[in-house]
Amino acid sequence: MRKIILSVILITILVLSLFSTQILSAQPAPSTSVLFDTGDTAWMIVATALVLLMTPGLGFFYGGMVGKKNVISTMLQSFMAMVIVTLLWVLIAFGLSFGPSIGGVIGNPSSNLFFQGVGVNTAWSLAPTIPFMLFALFQAKFAIITPALITGAFAERIRFWAYLLFMVLFILFVYTPLCHMTWHPDGLLFNLGVLDFAGGTVVHMSAGWAALAGAMFLGKRKVQKVSPARITYVLLGTGLLWFGWFGFNAGSAMGANGLAVQALGTTTVAAAAAAMAWVFLDKILGHKLSALGACIGAVVGLVAITPAAGFVSIPHAVFIGIFSSIVSNLVVSKFPKGKIDDALDVFACHGVGGMSGMLLTGVFASKAVNSGVTDQGLIFGETTLFLHQLVALIGVSAFAFIASYILFFIVNKITPLRVSEEKEELGLDISQHGEYL
Repeated sequence: MRKIILSVILITILVLSLFSTQILSAQPAPSTSVLFDTGDTAWMIVATALVLLMTPGLGFFYGGMVGKKNVISTMLQSFMAMVIVTLLWVLIAFGLSFGPSIGGVIGNPSSNLFFQGVGVNTAWSLAPTIPFMLFALFQAKFAIITPALITGAFAERIRFWAYLLFMVLFILFVYTPLCHMTWHPDGLLFNLGVLDFAGGTVVHMSAGWAALAGAMFLGKRKVQKVSPARITYVLLGTGLLWFGWFGFNAGSAMGANGLAVQALGTTTVAAAAAAMAWVFLDKILGHKLSALGACIGAVVGLVAITPAAGFVSIPHAVFIGIFSSIVSNLVVSKFPKGKIDDALDVFACHGVGGMSGMLLTGVFASKAVNSGVTDQGLIFGETTLFLHQLVALIGVSAFAFIASYILFFIVNKITPLRVSEEKEELGLDISQHGEYL
């Protein structure tokens, strides 16, 4: 049955790609080209490449943390996100995210199937200085890394084909509505005034809550405490993530401008502050200063500053990095691992880090940093933004967790999510892929 389904999918994509202009209603290109800013376009091409680099970076980051029998499978989960989500984004997910709004919740994909109407001569309304296709490809990289982030929670025990099916459903039913509500000018959260500069809700909170749902649904690993396979992989992955994150956050300014530089600065200092806070707290609590701790701390800082990167000052970014790192560190140490096996602490780092960043955006967002801010943060004596951020946090958390849990349930009914005990003990590299280090 699986072979038949895969054959049908391949044939369908082949037919659509070959005859898309005849099958789909293409939008005609305008008679004259829009005059784009070459500097903005050049920067956004680079930023798009940087964000894509984050996903293999995440593969190294996660791959180094798991046991030696599961390194290839864990890294391949990130790599396949680049493959599957790219095609899904072009086919329908971009339209669901940024197509004409349906009730402020989801986009109508009909005009953008197979990137119809997504060309190089038109522009997105909120990114008028770069080609529409460049904006769409930049956003694709955000969609790619989100399901890849989730994989750390159910590492070492999920069947690969079940993971691929869950990834498709997650993008269609969780990621795209959150993306539309948050970043589309007619989106529900956008019009509420919720601020998310580069993905605190859309990427990190959704991934964190989905990770928690996955860890709960799949249950514990047979052996929970394993030695990390390659700490050097974790260091390499952290470096690639930090480097790529500049495209993630500074690229979200949608141009080579002062706001991009501000986001670059806040991203830099938040990551450094968080890494410092993590290892200092470890030492205070009686642990050794570890490479793993420094890497996790840096990533938590990057996560937390993401929603705030273009809205806060440099000193406030330092506070966000330190505060979020301490909170996530404490959650990691107190998380009920005996009951919920979030293998690589995805919820504690990405979920909690994203929520910390969202709330602190409501504390520190400033008109002096970003003139587009209409309601400033709590520290400036205004409460509206903070309350909106809090409402969004609660709503997004509930939606992402419940929807993801339902998707895990559905996938498990179609094909078992979890490998057998024998295959888990053998290791996913061999049992799922026939490969080993």
